[in-house]
Amino acid sequence: MGNIGWVQLLIVLVIVLLLFGGKRLRNLGGDLGSAIKGFKKAMDSDSDTNKDAPPQKLEQQNQQQDNTSSETKQETTKEHNTVNKQ
Repeated sequence: MGNIGWVQLLIVLVIVLLLFGGKRLRNLGGDLGSAIKGFKKAMDSDSDTNKDAPPQKLEQQNQQQDNTSSETKQETTKEHNTVNKQ
């Protein structure tokens, strides 16, 4: 009952082909492949970056990012206050 044979797979493939058409399926497959490649590339580059840096270096980078984001928030608040005063 639970096993799917080649005949059932063939029927499903024919129905999918009729619903979407060959061109849409090719485009969908290409888009899916590109997305998976991009995801793998991002994961590899992220893990390589974190492996190479010693733990202290990572902490310093995180602190710099926190400082940058807080400075940006302060600048945005100043600009917002200046606009409101005018």
